[in-house]
This record gives sequence, structure tokens and C-alpha cells, in this order.
Amino acid sequence: MRRISEVLLTAGWLGLTSFGGPVAHIGYFREAYVVRKRWLDEETFAGLVALCQFLPGPVSSQLGIAIGIRRAGLLGGFAAWFAFTLPSAAALILFSYGVQSLGDQTDAGWLHGLKVVAVAVVALALWGMARTLAPDKPRITIAAVAAIALLAAPGIAAQLAVIAGGGLLGLALLRADDSSPAQVDAQRGTPWLAVVALLAFVALLVALPVAARVVDSGALAVADSFYRAGSLVFGGGHVVLPLLEAEVVPPDWVTKDEFIAGYGAAQAVPGPLFTFAGYLGAAMEVVAPRWLGGLLALGAIFLPSFFLVVGVLPFWERLRGVVRVRRALMGVNAAVVGLLLAALYDPVWTSAVRAPEDFALAVGAFALLAFWRVPPWAVVALAAGAGALLAAF
Repeated sequence: MRRISEVLLTAGWLGLTSFGGPVAHIGYFREAYVVRKRWLDEETFAGLVALCQFLPGPVSSQLGIAIGIRRAGLLGGFAAWFAFTLPSAAALILFSYGVQSLGDQTDAGWLHGLKVVAVAVVALALWGMARTLAPDKPRITIAAVAAIALLAAPGIAAQLAVIAGGGLLGLALLRADDSSPAQVDAQRGTPWLAVVALLAFVALLVALPVAARVVDSGALAVADSFYRAGSLVFGGGHVVLPLLEAEVVPPDWVTKDEFIAGYGAAQAVPGPLFTFAGYLGAAMEVVAPRWLGGLLALGAIFLPSFFLVVGVLPFWERLRGVVRVRRALMGVNAAVVGLLLAALYDPVWTSAVRAPEDFALAVGAFALLAFWRVPPWAVVALAAGAGALLAAF
């Protein structure tokens, strides 16, 4: 229970302060879980990042679930997801009721400040991970090639290809010692439970569409649409938006204007973008009361992530102990550094740094984080205020 409480508190704080999207979330997670809490090392963290990149669904949420499972078992995984998701989910469900009056915040100065601080957060994560995961010429070369490839051909297919290519290069070129990394406890990841989770994932993916057509139920229709969205979208984040729009706008569950308004609100809150599902579920008025529809949509879109992480993590942990696999993982980890480098430029840098004052704010935030060791939440608050001031003047 002590470990579950630790996970709940740490993930909750991340849920309140992690602005900037999934790439920035990886930086916040690394600072919290690797640097401050020391719950896992850089190698394991990068391996989990690579694993979650291969799974459909929200990368940062799956990464949090995996870290929670490693730290405190299945309840720890649920606590990590719940606490990280709750702040943005609650804000967006409230927004669907019209309680908040933020309006369109897409061009707000304070929101731009949060985008700029994401540059510093990702740069700090890249710096720390590169020193550990790409410390020699072969691995820094793999990272550089990966970054160049992703900038030349962006997209989730290229990301998967680069990670796979890094594994092949690691297997062919790198050498690993014979020591085996620590394994998770059997109770936190067993093969039989993994198989059950994977079977449940496939069963619901097949059964929900059939049930939604046979039974005239709005709740079943909502569960089917959002479960499918969470199951079939690779890359997470903004990639899920076209699929969600195709699921909720054509049947007139929400209007296009309502959809866009909710998307704008989702940009202004911390945490995973998938909590946009909570807004849609509450705005659709398909399930009564509306807040229950929001919770149903949230549960449906995130449920595949639980099944996949629980289903894959035990096998991943066991494979990590095989020397040839560890050589491949060294290459994968170097490729993850390249992936983060490419993401630092696009979309993080390109969406945030538009003028010299933006660059100055990013440099200042990086200095506060890296050298002055100012807590990330304080840097986030300062950057939001600075962004608002810059917009005003």
C-alpha cells in the first residue's frame, strides 16, 4: 500500500504539471521516475519507451502504467493511470457542461509559454538519456541516423521502422555484458495473466461491434467506438483525432464546432490528450447522466492500453535477460535517443519557438531545470506567466 500511495501521489503531480503533449510527458516522467525517485534506470526507461511506441494507444499513459506495474503491481499500474489522467479528464468533462469559460485558447500567451517550456523539458531529457544510452561512437551514430531518418520521413510507420532498425544494428554491431537485469516479481507480471489480458483485448475488439449492432444501446455504441479508437491508433496523441471525429461527428453525437471547441480545451490542460474522450462522452448526451457518458468513453478508450501493457510487459521483462536481446535493446535505446531528438525539433521546437524571445524563454527554462534544479512545476508556472507577459507586450 505504501508503494501504491507513492505511485498515486507522484503520478497525480505529473497529471497536474505535465503540459506539452506525449513527447514532453516522457521528459517529465524521466525526471520524476528515473532522476528523482530512482524507480528504474535509464536503460529500462528507454526500453519501456520503445515498447510503448510499438503498441497502439497513448504512449505516455502506457509508459506510466508500465512504470506503475513495475513499482507496485497491477494496482500500481491502475494508480499511475488514474492519477495522471484524473486532472485533465475532470477539467474536460466540466468543460463539456459549460462550467469553464476559457473559450478558444489556441493562441493564448500562457499556453504558448507552456509549449516553450516543453522545449526545455524535452531537451533536458534528451541530454540525460544521450549520455547514458548513446555514450560511444556506434550508438551516437545510430541515434543520429535515426533522427535524420525521422526528420526526412515523419510518421508512426517511420518511427517503428527506425526502432526496429536500431535493434538490428545493435544486434549486429554492439556488445553487451553477460549480467542479467533485475526482473519484476512474478506476481506483477505472469505469463498466464498476460495471455488472459491479450485474449480479452482481442475478444472485446471483436465482440463490441457485434453487440452494438445486435443490442440497441447507446452505452454499447459509445463503448464500441471509443474502445476501437484506443485499440487501432498507433502514435497516440493527435493521431487519434481523425478517428474520433469519424466516430462521433457523422452520427450527430456532437457537431463539428463542438468537436473543435473540445479539442481547443484539450490543448489547455495537462496530461494525456486521450482524455479528450471524456469531453466527447459527456458532450454527446448519448448516456445519462452526461458525466457517466464521459467516464464510459474514458474507460473504453484507455482499456486497450491496460490489456496490452499487462499482456506484453512480462514477456518483455524476461526477454531483457537474454544477451542477444540486450544487444538489440542497446541499439533500440540509441534509436529512442534519435527519436527524441527528431521530436525535439518537430513538433516541439517548430510549434513553440517562433521568435527570439521564445528562444530566450526556452534557454532560461532549461537553465532553471538543468543547473538550478528548480522543480518542474515551478518552471511550468513561470513559463506560463512569461508567455502571458510576452503576449501582452
